[in-house]
Amino acid sequence: MRKPLSQGWTLRPASGGPVIDAAVPGCVHTDLLAAGRIPDPYLDGNEADLAWIGRTDWCYATVFDWEPDGHDHVDLVCEGLDTIATIELNGTIVGETHNMHRTYRFEVRELLRVGVNTLIVTFASALDHVEKARAELGDRPHVNRFPYNYLRKMACNFGWDWGPELVTAGIWRPIALESWSTARLAAVRPLASVQKAGVAVHLDVRRSGATVDDHLLVAVRVGDTVSQSTLPEGVHSTVVEVAVDNPRLWWPRGHGAQPLYPVRVELIGAQGVIDTWVGEIGFRTVEVRSEPDELGTSFTLVVNGKPIFARGVNWIPDDCFPHRVDEHRYRDRLTQACDAGVNLVRVWGGGIYESEDFYGLCDRMGLLVWQDFLFACAAYPEEQPLYDEVAAEAREAITRLCPHPSLAVWNGGNECASGYHNWGWQERLGELSWGLGYYLDLLPKLLSELDPTRPYTPHSPWSMSPDVDPDDPDHGSMHIWDVWNHRDYLAYREHIPRFAAEFGFQGPPRWSTLVRAVHDEPLTPRSPHMLAHQKAEDGAGKLEARLAEHFPPPLTVEDWHWATQLNQARALTVGIEHFRSWAPRCAGTIVWQLNDCWPVTSWAVIDGDGGRKPAWYALRNAYADRLLTVQPRGADLALVAVNDSDRDWTASVHVRRMSFDGDVLDDLLVDVDAAARQTVTTVLPAGLVDAQRPESELLVADAADVRATWFYRPDRLLSLPAPRFDVEAVPVPTGYLLTVTAETLLRDLAVLADRVAGDAEVSDMLTTLLPGEKTSFLVRTSAELDPARLLDPMVLRCANQLGQRQ
Repeated sequence: MRKPLSQGWTLRPASGGPVIDAAVPGCVHTDLLAAGRIPDPYLDGNEADLAWIGRTDWCYATVFDWEPDGHDHVDLVCEGLDTIATIELNGTIVGETHNMHRTYRFEVRELLRVGVNTLIVTFASALDHVEKARAELGDRPHVNRFPYNYLRKMACNFGWDWGPELVTAGIWRPIALESWSTARLAAVRPLASVQKAGVAVHLDVRRSGATVDDHLLVAVRVGDTVSQSTLPEGVHSTVVEVAVDNPRLWWPRGHGAQPLYPVRVELIGAQGVIDTWVGEIGFRTVEVRSEPDELGTSFTLVVNGKPIFARGVNWIPDDCFPHRVDEHRYRDRLTQACDAGVNLVRVWGGGIYESEDFYGLCDRMGLLVWQDFLFACAAYPEEQPLYDEVAAEAREAITRLCPHPSLAVWNGGNECASGYHNWGWQERLGELSWGLGYYLDLLPKLLSELDPTRPYTPHSPWSMSPDVDPDDPDHGSMHIWDVWNHRDYLAYREHIPRFAAEFGFQGPPRWSTLVRAVHDEPLTPRSPHMLAHQKAEDGAGKLEARLAEHFPPPLTVEDWHWATQLNQARALTVGIEHFRSWAPRCAGTIVWQLNDCWPVTSWAVIDGDGGRKPAWYALRNAYADRLLTVQPRGADLALVAVNDSDRDWTASVHVRRMSFDGDVLDDLLVDVDAAARQTVTTVLPAGLVDAQRPESELLVADAADVRATWFYRPDRLLSLPAPRFDVEAVPVPTGYLLTVTAETLLRDLAVLADRVAGDAEVSDMLTTLLPGEKTSFLVRTSAELDPARLLDPMVLRCANQLGQRQ
């Protein structure tokens, strides 16, 4: 029997002060915000003004009524305490916690009173704790300002190069009383096996010391199939195997259906059912095929025996205050990922183990999940008490997540091995531990015990051997950050990774998101609060440097905004199309990143208000099932047809070299015959592709509704014409339809409709039209607008505008 303790909470500083109402689940920041005690941390420079919250100890308190319900045991179950907590019930300390990422259970039957009870949870400052722990355990490298690596807490809570420093405290997941007698199901791990066409359900049972039952019965139902087993007295765990006839296989999206089988586990005593667990499973096999070859070591995801090219995105917590992310918000984000052609989501190691809503949606949507254990960009102590906290946290996470068929890869952590080998950590650490024991010993041992059905990679990036540099492009997974940090995005073409697990390029959020959060007068790329919402090291400088490689200096903040958004979109297009053109040598890409946790200039394609940036449309185009792309191959240009579908693709591709005014200077029909899941490369003849006037010519390759373009110079060196077009905007039931007919070449035509209505979404973007061509954009919005507002040059945008100085 479960009694939620979600009502009647109050909050105050532990040292004394005003008492306010508190929400559970919740955190201090959102409680103070709801009470009107602080401004919105996401606006302007408020983040810095609220740093005191992370330096304060906080006290949550509630009173509740309790009456005996006939059970022998009552446990206080805390599913998420953030993070250094002391729990008191009726004046007695029940326990202390030091880990945001695990559940704690305390026996409290003897402390409960009939009638009114008082529960107090006091949170000590996480900042003070990590600084004290660093002094005790020895200084170890980490990124950003605070030593987050000394506490099992969401690392990005301490600030990241896209996230604010908002160090939280609070009861961030449910808290409840659970009463039981005889026994309870402490852990259930259903592991599906396709080879045996069955499910092994691993059960851990906690018995009451007062039980008089000689035996317990365990009944397991998978779909319509039932199996039973007895659990003799004194035995606390068992395995029940259930054979399922001809199970239908679960597939990643784009490769098949996602059938799920309901699972019900009942623990039965002398008086009937005493505990129940329900969930779902899917049948599939998954491996990372890592084999030596003439190039190095491959890294290919294989599901049900079929190689899968990973079209992935990295996922960060969708809010700095993750209790605010509910099933609806997860669904929105993951739907946006699916709509962009994504088939894999990597849950990054500086965040959290997401809720059941997240993984359940991935199961249903066919999104593979690459799950990091929660280590990121730091050297982690392996001493106690941290070691036992990591072990308990990992054991719980493995047990909770293993039923999900979407979960495809366990990964030890993010960039810690890179730091040790390539960031100068070895000299600083000396003999201090840095986490290798977690990645090569503890975590694989726990997975061997608890979930041997999935592949494990010790790190990202990882060369598949501790003896090879983890960043070696020819072995295993790779992160590519010379592009953006130091080099132009055209340098992506110098990398041919076996698997690109991280790469990305910055751009600002949508205009409506930006001006909602930043109110500088005047607003400039380097105005104070604009910089407060740019967390990357010299992020503003890097944006300017990367922009200067492609566009003339923007004259207005509106031009800067459009140009930097467009530059981000172009970078993703160049990188993804290049990597996909090298399939199967390159077997996957995971873009950094899908989402943001607040309004910020970052690498995300979905901004902090949930809006799609132009880069999202670039991602959708580059992740299309069928892709045509023009790629350099040595001194030549090649037409590459990527067919990542289950149907063969036969097409006659019309390749034209054209002048910007629409004249065909040369052309050729190229027959493409790309079998299912194959890539075909055709080197184009020099006579066709050699431009006479590269500043005013382009290549266009068309096959039915698939098009590729190639411009010979960056925009700043192109003679793009002043844009001329006819446009019509008319109301339709879901919003407004814009129809554009080009009179000149229009490069990367876009409708930035959120400048007119914040909720506006556009069906397409980044469309290049030749003279005389026509296209339509559907603007979906609930706002009633004068359609003429959508025709404003600040709304109807193209790359041509950025070179014009009228």
